[in-house]
Amino acid sequence: MPAPFAHRKQQLYLVLSSIFLVNALLAEIIGVKIFSVAKLTGFLPGNLTAGVLIWPVVFVTTDIINEYFGKAGVLRVSYLTMGLILFAFGVIYLTTRLPPADFWLDVNKADNLGRPFSIDFAYQSIFRQGLGIITGSIVAFIIGQLLDASIFDALRRATGGRLIWLRATGSTLVSQLVDSFVVLYVAFYVFGNWSLAQVVSVANFNYWYKFAAAILLTPVLYLAHFLIDRYLGPADTLELQQEAAANDSV
Repeated sequence: MPAPFAHRKQQLYLVLSSIFLVNALLAEIIGVKIFSVAKLTGFLPGNLTAGVLIWPVVFVTTDIINEYFGKAGVLRVSYLTMGLILFAFGVIYLTTRLPPADFWLDVNKADNLGRPFSIDFAYQSIFRQGLGIITGSIVAFIIGQLLDASIFDALRRATGGRLIWLRATGSTLVSQLVDSFVVLYVAFYVFGNWSLAQVVSVANFNYWYKFAAAILLTPVLYLAHFLIDRYLGPADTLELQQEAAANDSV
């Protein structure tokens, strides 16, 4: 393999993996907030987890990695991300156990309306709630990534490498159906205080958001392919895609 191609291949995987990892970690951290879509838009009903807003970036990046590096490339970065998410939340949990400084409590003893406020309690409430979410997220994340990578590969083989939109959208719609329900069920029903009806309601709305995002982001997927193909060059692009498909068929 020529050195320039090896370097471009390595750089491409590094950039895609970084985008994947950062957005997955951010989605886990901000996912503790549930916001009202009705209040935000003024007309759409339902509630969403804040983390779901950037999750489409994760599954689009998943499909791009799968296209050029195969199922093995997706699972490699998925396992790495899972480990780093566990590490991040381990560190966050330890910080919630640190005794707060008196002056920090004092200068933050009231909110901007003058009402009594405990910043340490707020800190612990937010981040310890995230510990329940992390358990559900990790389970759902791995199941979702395994499904996404496997379905993407199956559709690639079935279509002979054609119809990018079909394998990308198809794999996302199936994997995110599972992910949307599993993460909320484990995080908020098993470890939280939600009713099953609340879980189903929010998970259902989350999924339809992801469904719409997957369709709307199809042009972004083609744009990413265009830019990557130009970066690698036609011959190297074909070689990398054939290598990815061959590795997945083994």
